[in-house]
Amino acid sequence: MSEPARRHFVKYTFLKVDPAWRRLPAEQRAQDKLEFLAACEDFGTDHLLQSFSLVGTRGDADLMFVAETENLDRIHEFHVVLAQSGLMKWCAQPYSFLGMRKSSEYSDEIRSVARPFKGKYLFVYPFVKTRAWYAMPADERWKIMQGHITMGREYPQVDNHTTYSFGLDDQEFVVAFDTNDIAAFLDLVQRLRTTEASAYTLRDTPSFSCLRTSMERAVNALDGEALSLADSPAAT
Repeated sequence: MSEPARRHFVKYTFLKVDPAWRRLPAEQRAQDKLEFLAACEDFGTDHLLQSFSLVGTRGDADLMFVAETENLDRIHEFHVVLAQSGLMKWCAQPYSFLGMRKSSEYSDEIRSVARPFKGKYLFVYPFVKTRAWYAMPADERWKIMQGHITMGREYPQVDNHTTYSFGLDDQEFVVAFDTNDIAAFLDLVQRLRTTEASAYTLRDTPSFSCLRTSMERAVNALDGEALSLADSPAAT
């Protein structure tokens, strides 16, 4: 099977809840959350869906989830169903990044295969290179990138999950670093600023610091109130 046939779409969705929602009665908020969770559970039955909380790390986003599918139709269907939940009626989507898995032309790492995040923390940002970068001969770009890649491999505790967005979204890449060691990630990014490849960066912000958690915990963090077992669909 060729690589294009194996490629999956990866969608990063960031949500910001309206503060007015937190002032609704607890029973209404619980119902809104259950509807949201039900839509996620249905999608997650046969697709990769991972959730992250940004409460306390960003002022413009509270929750982020990453959905991976074999086609764009499924992403569309998921978001249509999700929009029907009570919680989504109180949410804005300040950021949304769409990418596709693809192996890098600069290394032999296999990136086209679906791979979940495993670390406790995820750092995500959109990435765009300058036009001057693409104007260089391919072999020169490859040579420059080897120093960048070599430096990255000095931090094995930080896993890179880059996806490609050329023509699919505003950015060219969605860069995601998966780790349990925040200090190692910070040191890696600081050192990568010194490479020759870094000089060709046009944009690599905004940057999101995310805590990996279950969807239920991420949703409960929105109002600080956990769902009781009696609220869950399994208990009815």
